[in-house]
Amino acid sequence: MPGERLRAAREHKTRELLLTAAERMFAEHGVRAVSNRQISEAAGQGNNAAVSYHFGAKEDLLRAITRRHSAPIEELRQDMLAGIGDDADLRNWIECLVRPITVHLAAAGGPTWFARFGAQMMTDPSLRPIMVEESLSSPALVKTTDGVNRCSVGMPAEVRLERSDMTRQLLVHVIADHERSLSGGSLAPRDSWQKAADGLIDALSGLWSASISVPSLSLTED
Repeated sequence: MPGERLRAAREHKTRELLLTAAERMFAEHGVRAVSNRQISEAAGQGNNAAVSYHFGAKEDLLRAITRRHSAPIEELRQDMLAGIGDDADLRNWIECLVRPITVHLAAAGGPTWFARFGAQMMTDPSLRPIMVEESLSSPALVKTTDGVNRCSVGMPAEVRLERSDMTRQLLVHVIADHERSLSGGSLAPRDSWQKAADGLIDALSGLWSASISVPSLSLTED
Protein backbone atom coordinates (compact mmCIF):
# COMPACT_ATOMS: atom_id res chain seq x y z
CA MET A 1 0.00 0.00 0.00
CA PRO A 2 1.29 3.52 -0.81
CA GLY A 3 0.79 4.72 2.78
CA GLU A 4 2.78 1.83 4.22
CA ARG A 5 5.61 2.32 1.72
CA LEU A 6 5.75 6.03 2.54
CA ARG A 7 5.85 5.30 6.26
CA ALA A 8 8.58 2.69 5.77
CA ALA A 9 10.63 5.15 3.71
CA ARG A 10 10.29 7.82 6.42
CA GLU A 11 11.34 5.37 9.11
CA HIS A 12 14.35 4.26 7.05
CA LYS A 13 15.42 7.88 6.55
CA THR A 14 15.06 8.59 10.26
CA ARG A 15 17.12 5.52 11.17
CA GLU A 16 19.89 6.59 8.80
CA LEU A 17 19.93 10.11 10.25
CA LEU A 18 20.14 8.70 13.76
CA LEU A 19 22.90 6.25 12.83
CA THR A 20 24.98 8.99 11.21
CA ALA A 21 24.54 11.38 14.12
CA ALA A 22 25.32 8.68 16.70
CA GLU A 23 28.40 7.45 14.85
CA ARG A 24 29.81 10.97 14.55
CA MET A 25 29.11 11.90 18.16
CA PHE A 26 30.44 8.62 19.56
CA ALA A 27 33.60 9.01 17.46
CA GLU A 28 34.21 12.60 18.55
CA HIS A 29 33.11 12.50 22.20
CA GLY A 30 33.09 8.86 23.29
CA VAL A 31 30.25 6.39 23.58
CA ARG A 32 29.56 7.00 27.26
CA ALA A 33 29.59 10.80 26.96
CA VAL A 34 26.67 10.96 24.51
CA SER A 35 23.01 10.57 25.46
CA ASN A 36 20.12 9.38 23.33
CA ARG A 37 18.59 12.85 23.65
CA GLN A 38 21.73 14.46 22.20
CA ILE A 39 21.70 12.00 19.30
CA SER A 40 18.05 12.73 18.56
CA GLU A 41 18.69 16.47 18.61
CA ALA A 42 21.75 16.16 16.35
CA ALA A 43 19.68 14.10 13.90
CA GLY A 44 16.98 16.80 13.81
CA GLN A 45 14.39 14.67 15.59
CA GLY A 46 12.00 16.46 17.91
CA ASN A 47 11.17 13.25 19.78
CA ASN A 48 13.85 12.59 22.40
CA ALA A 49 12.82 8.92 22.47
CA ALA A 50 13.59 8.44 18.76
CA VAL A 51 16.74 6.40 19.41
CA SER A 52 14.98 4.03 21.79
CA TYR A 53 12.02 3.72 19.42
CA HIS A 54 14.14 2.78 16.39
CA PHE A 55 16.96 0.81 18.02
CA GLY A 56 16.03 -0.16 21.57
CA ALA A 57 18.99 -0.30 23.98
CA LYS A 58 22.26 1.54 23.33
CA GLU A 59 23.96 -1.80 22.68
CA ASP A 60 21.58 -2.36 19.76
CA LEU A 61 22.44 1.06 18.38
CA LEU A 62 26.17 0.27 18.60
CA ARG A 63 25.60 -3.02 16.80
CA ALA A 64 23.62 -1.26 14.06
CA ILE A 65 26.43 1.25 13.49
CA THR A 66 29.01 -1.54 13.31
CA ARG A 67 26.94 -3.65 10.90
CA ARG A 68 26.41 -0.62 8.69
CA HIS A 69 30.13 -0.74 7.86
CA SER A 70 31.14 -4.33 8.53
CA ALA A 71 28.94 -5.71 5.75
CA PRO A 72 30.54 -3.72 2.88
CA ILE A 73 34.03 -4.25 4.36
CA GLU A 74 33.38 -7.99 4.48
CA GLU A 75 32.29 -7.94 0.83
CA LEU A 76 35.45 -6.09 -0.22
CA ARG A 77 37.62 -8.55 1.74
CA GLN A 78 35.88 -11.54 0.16
CA ASP A 79 36.56 -10.09 -3.29
CA MET A 80 40.24 -9.61 -2.43
CA LEU A 81 40.54 -13.14 -1.07
CA ALA A 82 38.99 -14.56 -4.23
CA GLY A 83 41.69 -12.80 -6.24
CA ILE A 84 44.74 -14.04 -4.31
CA GLY A 85 44.03 -17.72 -3.64
CA ASP A 86 45.12 -19.80 -0.64
CA ASP A 87 48.83 -19.79 -1.53
CA ALA A 88 49.30 -16.02 -1.24
CA ASP A 89 52.39 -14.61 0.40
CA LEU A 90 52.49 -12.67 3.67
CA ARG A 91 52.09 -9.24 2.10
CA ASN A 92 48.99 -10.38 0.22
CA TRP A 93 47.36 -11.52 3.46
CA ILE A 94 48.33 -8.30 5.23
CA GLU A 95 46.85 -6.30 2.36
CA CYS A 96 43.59 -8.21 2.83
CA LEU A 97 43.59 -7.07 6.45
CA VAL A 98 44.11 -3.40 5.68
CA ARG A 99 42.86 -2.50 2.23
CA PRO A 100 39.14 -3.33 2.57
CA ILE A 101 38.82 -0.91 5.49
CA THR A 102 40.60 1.98 3.79
CA VAL A 103 38.84 1.40 0.45
CA HIS A 104 35.48 1.47 2.24
CA LEU A 105 36.33 4.71 4.06
CA ALA A 106 37.71 6.33 0.90
CA ALA A 107 34.52 5.44 -0.98
CA ALA A 108 32.48 7.50 1.49
CA GLY A 109 33.79 10.56 -0.33
CA GLY A 110 33.72 12.90 2.65
CA PRO A 111 34.23 13.05 6.41
CA THR A 112 34.08 9.62 8.03
CA TRP A 113 33.85 8.58 11.66
CA PHE A 114 33.79 4.78 11.67
CA ALA A 115 37.52 4.30 12.31
CA ARG A 116 37.39 6.57 15.37
CA PHE A 117 34.15 4.93 16.48
CA GLY A 118 35.88 1.56 16.22
CA ALA A 119 38.82 2.80 18.26
CA GLN A 120 36.41 3.96 20.99
CA MET A 121 34.76 0.54 21.01
CA MET A 122 38.00 -1.44 21.04
CA THR A 123 39.51 0.49 23.94
CA ASP A 124 36.49 0.05 26.22
CA PRO A 125 36.53 -3.46 27.77
CA SER A 126 32.75 -3.54 28.11
CA LEU A 127 32.12 -2.48 24.50
CA ARG A 128 34.91 -4.39 22.78
CA PRO A 129 32.96 -7.71 22.66
CA ILE A 130 30.31 -6.02 20.52
CA MET A 131 32.89 -4.93 17.95
CA VAL A 132 34.57 -8.34 17.99
CA GLU A 133 31.29 -10.19 17.53
CA GLU A 134 29.91 -7.92 14.83
CA SER A 135 32.96 -7.24 12.67
CA LEU A 136 36.11 -9.04 13.84
CA SER A 137 34.75 -12.58 13.64
CA SER A 138 33.61 -12.49 10.01
CA PRO A 139 34.48 -15.48 7.78
CA ALA A 140 36.66 -13.40 5.44
CA LEU A 141 38.64 -11.88 8.31
CA VAL A 142 39.12 -15.28 9.95
CA LYS A 143 40.42 -16.67 6.66
CA THR A 144 42.77 -13.70 6.31
CA THR A 145 44.23 -14.07 9.80
CA ASP A 146 44.63 -17.81 9.18
CA GLY A 147 46.62 -16.91 6.08
CA VAL A 148 48.91 -14.64 8.08
CA ASN A 149 49.44 -17.42 10.62
CA ARG A 150 50.31 -19.96 7.92
CA CYS A 151 53.04 -17.61 6.77
CA SER A 152 54.52 -17.63 10.28
CA VAL A 153 54.84 -21.38 10.76
CA GLY A 154 57.61 -22.08 13.24
CA MET A 155 57.06 -18.84 15.12
CA PRO A 156 56.64 -19.52 18.86
CA ALA A 157 53.01 -19.34 19.91
CA GLU A 158 53.62 -16.55 22.41
CA VAL A 159 55.36 -14.45 19.74
CA ARG A 160 52.52 -15.04 17.29
CA LEU A 161 49.99 -13.92 19.91
CA GLU A 162 52.10 -10.85 20.70
CA ARG A 163 52.36 -9.86 17.04
CA SER A 164 48.66 -10.47 16.50
CA ASP A 165 47.93 -8.04 19.31
CA MET A 166 50.37 -5.49 17.85
CA THR A 167 48.67 -5.90 14.47
CA ARG A 168 45.25 -5.25 15.96
CA GLN A 169 46.50 -2.18 17.79
CA LEU A 170 48.11 -0.71 14.69
CA LEU A 171 45.16 -1.55 12.47
CA VAL A 172 42.70 0.16 14.82
CA HIS A 173 44.68 3.21 15.87
CA VAL A 174 46.69 4.10 12.76
CA ILE A 175 43.53 4.12 10.64
CA ALA A 176 41.66 6.09 13.32
CA ASP A 177 44.49 8.65 13.52
CA HIS A 178 44.52 9.06 9.75
CA GLU A 179 40.75 9.58 9.75
CA ARG A 180 41.12 12.15 12.53
CA SER A 181 43.77 14.03 10.55
CA LEU A 182 41.61 14.12 7.44
CA SER A 183 38.58 15.26 9.41
CA GLY A 184 40.41 18.01 11.28
CA GLY A 185 42.32 19.31 8.29
CA SER A 186 45.65 18.69 10.02
CA LEU A 187 48.70 17.42 8.19
CA ALA A 188 48.67 13.62 7.89
CA PRO A 189 51.82 11.57 7.20
CA ARG A 190 50.09 10.34 4.03
CA ASP A 191 47.60 12.47 2.13
CA SER A 192 45.19 9.76 0.95
CA TRP A 193 43.60 6.57 2.18
CA GLN A 194 45.48 4.58 -0.46
CA LYS A 195 48.85 5.92 0.68
CA ALA A 196 47.94 5.43 4.33
CA ALA A 197 47.09 1.81 3.55
CA ASP A 198 50.40 1.36 1.70
CA GLY A 199 52.34 2.58 4.72
CA LEU A 200 50.41 0.40 7.16
CA ILE A 201 50.82 -2.67 4.95
CA ASP A 202 54.57 -2.01 4.79
CA ALA A 203 54.75 -1.70 8.59
CA LEU A 204 52.70 -4.81 9.34
CA SER A 205 54.59 -6.87 6.78
CA GLY A 206 57.81 -5.82 8.48
CA LEU A 207 56.37 -6.63 11.89
CA TRP A 208 55.53 -10.20 10.92
CA SER A 209 58.85 -10.68 9.11
CA ALA A 210 61.00 -9.32 11.93
CA SER A 211 63.53 -11.57 13.62
CA ILE A 212 62.75 -12.98 17.05
CA SER A 213 65.03 -12.04 19.91
CA VAL A 214 66.45 -14.78 22.12
CA PRO A 215 65.24 -14.23 25.70
CA SER A 216 67.93 -12.71 27.91
CA LEU A 217 69.41 -15.00 30.52
CA SER A 218 68.76 -14.09 34.14
CA LEU A 219 71.92 -13.12 36.02
CA THR A 220 72.32 -14.53 39.49
CA GLU A 221 75.00 -13.87 42.04
CA ASP A 222 77.40 -16.71 42.92
